Amino acid sequence: RVTRPRGGINEWLLWLPVSLHQKLDYLIQLIRIYSRGRNYVPLPLENGGGRVGLASVLEADVKQIVTMARQTFEKDGPLLVVASGRDTISVASSIRRLASENVFVIQIQHPRSQLNRFDLVITPRHDFYPLTPQAQEQVPQFLHRWITPREPPDRHVFLSTAEDRFVVNILHQILTLGALHQIDSATLRSTAAAWHDEFAPLPKPLLVVNIGWPTSHCRYGADLAKQLTAYLLNILSSCGTVRISFSTRTPEKVSKIIVKEFADNPKVYIWDGQEPNPHMGHLAWADAFVVTADSVSLISEACSTGKPVYVMGPERCKWKLSDFHKSLRERGVVRPFTGSEDIAESWSYPPLNDTAEAASQVREALAERGWRVKHEAFHRSTSSQHSVPSWENLSIISFHKRSAFVHSSGL
Repeated sequence: RVTRPRGGINEWLLWLPVSLHQKLDYLIQLIRIYSRGRNYVPLPLENGGGRVGLASVLEADVKQIVTMARQTFEKDGPLLVVASGRDTISVASSIRRLASENVFVIQIQHPRSQLNRFDLVITPRHDFYPLTPQAQEQVPQFLHRWITPREPPDRHVFLSTAEDRFVVNILHQILTLGALHQIDSATLRSTAAAWHDEFAPLPKPLLVVNIGWPTSHCRYGADLAKQLTAYLLNILSSCGTVRISFSTRTPEKVSKIIVKEFADNPKVYIWDGQEPNPHMGHLAWADAFVVTADSVSLISEACSTGKPVYVMGPERCKWKLSDFHKSLRERGVVRPFTGSEDIAESWSYPPLNDTAEAASQVREALAERGWRVKHEAFHRSTSSQHSVPSWENLSIISFHKRSAFVHSSGL
């Protein structure tokens, strides 16, 4: 994983590269310590220092990964590095710069500029919304040069140097409709079995309501909560059971309105945030979903089930997020939630399968380097609950700005 300092002034420093942000935070802490007359506290060692548990092994360390890639190359083959999120960009690009002959680096989510820092970029289509005529009209002309990305999605050819020779490299870009996640038909089947005792007895149809949090591109507050409450009351008679889940970042002013209205309703269950998290069980057992428009991840996961997905508040979204919703509606996988639906009347569509489609294109890109998939066995990391494919002669390391998992076929 890649972690940033949080709290206080750090919330204003998120634009800095992670490594610089961490060093600046350390200096600020030193100033505070000396100003209060406290003893000097040494800077924690890389990769977790004296910490225990997952935190001590999952912090991304460029030097350690590069050393591992070089030392294991002859025996285990190249290292596949998969990074996700803005905060991992500097780490992933540094690994490729220092060990380009020993790694294949994939960056998930568009890095905005200098794409030749990576071997492959996986990004949602709506990341390219700034290039559309509609987006260009929303931005003053003098700001166009600062809007990223600046180039349309394509396979770009560029020159790089290695051992004093020019090498032609091809950068692949894989476009997805939604977010990548672990939900597929096999996962849903196993999850349905695991949650059978809790969900099987519930009256049908089961409507799952997932409520996220307002963002800069999708603003809402108590007004949306009141509207959602009214809509749910309208369709409650067509439901057997309603289960409501809030995000940890859902504003209290939103959750309070909904809890107050439905807390004593025998048809409605509101998850209290305690473990175990029923999210996977909801995906497997729900007959339909209502999801607030702010979360690309929650909507993408729901759309991977092939079941009806109703989106609450898409008209409040702007910029790239509005383009995401437009693409989903055009594909027929979502409908706006209006409060007039009959949840007992089902409809379906081909489930979104972005992760599998992206994996297939990754295999093709690796094949161009002479690497091939040995088999399709998937190993699950208990720490992250992500699936990692096993490649022939290919070790795999992956990290994210919040979580991480590491798998190696030979380590």
